[in-house]
Amino acid sequence: MPEPSAPPARGTLTAPRITFFIIAATAPMAAMVGSVPYGFALGTGAGVPVAYLVAGVIMFCFAAGYAAMSRRIVNAGALYAYIRAALGRVPGAAAAYVAALAYNALTIGLFAALGYFANLILGGLSWHWYTAAAIALTALLGRRQIDLSARMLGVLICAEISILVVLNIGIVAHKGAAAFPAVSFEPKVALGTGLGAALSFAFTSFAGIESAALYGEEARDPRRSVALASYWAVGIIAFFYGLTSWIAVGGVGPEHVRTRAGKELGDLMFNLATEYTAEWFTATMALLMITSVLASAVALHNATSRYLYALGREGLLPRALGATHPKFGSPHRASTVQAVLAVLVIGAFAVAGLHPYTTLGISLITLGTVGIMVLLLGTSLAVVVYFTRNPADRHWWRTVLAPGLALLGLGCAIVLVIAHYADLTGTHSPAVNGLPVLLLVAAAGGAGRALWLRRRRPDTYRALDTAAEAQPEPVAP
Repeated sequence: MPEPSAPPARGTLTAPRITFFIIAATAPMAAMVGSVPYGFALGTGAGVPVAYLVAGVIMFCFAAGYAAMSRRIVNAGALYAYIRAALGRVPGAAAAYVAALAYNALTIGLFAALGYFANLILGGLSWHWYTAAAIALTALLGRRQIDLSARMLGVLICAEISILVVLNIGIVAHKGAAAFPAVSFEPKVALGTGLGAALSFAFTSFAGIESAALYGEEARDPRRSVALASYWAVGIIAFFYGLTSWIAVGGVGPEHVRTRAGKELGDLMFNLATEYTAEWFTATMALLMITSVLASAVALHNATSRYLYALGREGLLPRALGATHPKFGSPHRASTVQAVLAVLVIGAFAVAGLHPYTTLGISLITLGTVGIMVLLLGTSLAVVVYFTRNPADRHWWRTVLAPGLALLGLGCAIVLVIAHYADLTGTHSPAVNGLPVLLLVAAAGGAGRALWLRRRRPDTYRALDTAAEAQPEPVAP
């Protein structure tokens, strides 16, 4: 059996840098351009801002328990490591395979979407070449030390949030107090027809919010950085998404928002930019739409490679994946495997002549989102169980009430997302809308692998320790 690899380089990531990874994974520009108009059209219309706030509150409850676990367990496997520690090796392995599928689906879907949008906005080259360039850049960054990706993402995230802030200011400057319509918070509007669809789109915009703990082994102060980054990211995203969608309602007009969004869909935010700012600003916004998807792809590629690394290190996947670069300390083999897998999947779709966004991008992104929501649900349950077994560390809010509320909220959210899955994918194709079945297949595969290890390789199985892992001392930079 190969010797276990050294852990990833520690001491390079601070809480602000981890926050950049989380926010980048949620792709603020892409969420505002892609999800908000669909929420207006298919959801509660002017009440959509409330849906984002409700999703934010549920995610804040999740973050409380998540942060409590991150102080006890530091593992690049993050969510599955938490589930394993509380619920056992077999459920943990099932969650591990679900995580690998969900993050790979999200990442590959984003690569395909990036190629489509780049071709649409920039023209010139076929979408295949834009996608290939994005995969190559992401693979290069994945091979290097993690703080290089953090610096790039910091620049891109600041740019896309700044452009949305300017759009908000432009609408407020023209509309005044009318940019903040009180009707959005009236119960008959906020809780009216389309609430399930509105919440579905809101929750998909938070996919990636859970990725903080993936970087725990590379954090300068794991005990503090992961928890802080989780809280900061949830707070920033919930406030910003809620505020921007509210101002967009004011810019369109509450009485027209549902109709206009239904007609314009993904063009709505760009049209608002032209209406309240200038055409050159809209062009800049379109370019940042591309970089937003790129930033999200980079962040999720890093998250995916860390999951594959952790699974390889622990024997749930080939151990070759559990290696780190001798110079950069990055999980370079896992990163390369993820990039190659993206090339193979996207290449197969390209050869078949299928649409990169409506067929490949949306279907995989939605599948990945559902998978992550299932993992969040399992993690909330794990927090309650783990601290019930460790009563000395229990806290009435962080380890009991907050994860309990998150468990309830996420359970309802998953039901809503499944019920509105065809709305999220934009198609009634049985093949596309049946993809969530793959999550059950992945879970069965992970559980089967753990049971096989228990029977054939008991030492490896016992190493999948269900006890809390020792918290390392912070490492100086």
